[in-house]
Amino acid sequence: MNNATISVSEFILQCAIESKQKTITICVLAFIYCLSMFGNLLVIVIIILNPQLHVPMYICISTLAVIDLANGSILIPKMLSVLLLSSPVVPYAACVLQIFLFLHVEEMESFLLAFMAFDRYVAVIYPLQYPSVITNKTIAIAVLVLNMFAIIFNLQIPIFVSELSFCRTNILPFCFCDYATMVHVSCSEDPKYLIPITSGLVVYGVFPQAFTLLSYGRIAIKALRISSAGGKSKVFSTCATHLLVVGLFYGPLSLFYLLPGAGVTITRETYNVMFILGNAVPSMMNPIIYSFRNKEINKSIRKLFTRKRLTL
Repeated sequence: MNNATISVSEFILQCAIESKQKTITICVLAFIYCLSMFGNLLVIVIIILNPQLHVPMYICISTLAVIDLANGSILIPKMLSVLLLSSPVVPYAACVLQIFLFLHVEEMESFLLAFMAFDRYVAVIYPLQYPSVITNKTIAIAVLVLNMFAIIFNLQIPIFVSELSFCRTNILPFCFCDYATMVHVSCSEDPKYLIPITSGLVVYGVFPQAFTLLSYGRIAIKALRISSAGGKSKVFSTCATHLLVVGLFYGPLSLFYLLPGAGVTITRETYNVMFILGNAVPSMMNPIIYSFRNKEINKSIRKLFTRKRLTL
């Protein structure tokens, strides 16, 4: 426990889950991962195969499905290997890569949800201008720009990690590689290493979430002024679907970051479970929500499987 710096070439993930609950956790994770992969791939295939769905809103939904596929693949397979195969060792470069990729897809989802709120805002508030403002080209440019911005913003992560020195341990007390945890276990006390955490929460958490809620708030006010019951119901139904997805994404993650900051003491096991549920469950639920609540996707799925049964 001295202050001598040790050379770290790998990290050890200490997945704090009781042995009695490991089997259940493994089964739940495997189920979530398989359902998430199947559901999101199905949504992507349905949108690609149906030319009528090659419009901005469905391109956003398919992009969200791609992000959810990446999100689950970045986290769950390694968690399963830690729990099932007892292989907690992660090479240094792989750990940094997981942190970078995870932050990237989380930030992309946050921005995409804000952009989808903007899409609905323009569609409801300025319906005549919608076809000229929101186009497939606009979506493609937005996704490209947001990706580039997120990559540039996250370049500070590997730079800061390379500067961290470790003098006590290379054990990360969670089922995943986490930048904040890495800073905590290091012997580097410079406050600058916390900048990516605070700035990321503001840029990718607070601003997009506030923008999303303001957009839907404005839509709700507009919907209440619609005299037609059918029109009002259609607007609320569409917004309810998006808000459910938004709530699933921001709700658990907000608790994950806010509870420790508020001084609430939670066990490592609870922290692990919160993180797993906060990231894995939305990736699984998003395609289910859109499959059941979106009539066009629902109809396309039924057509696809009906056609398969008929050909058989």
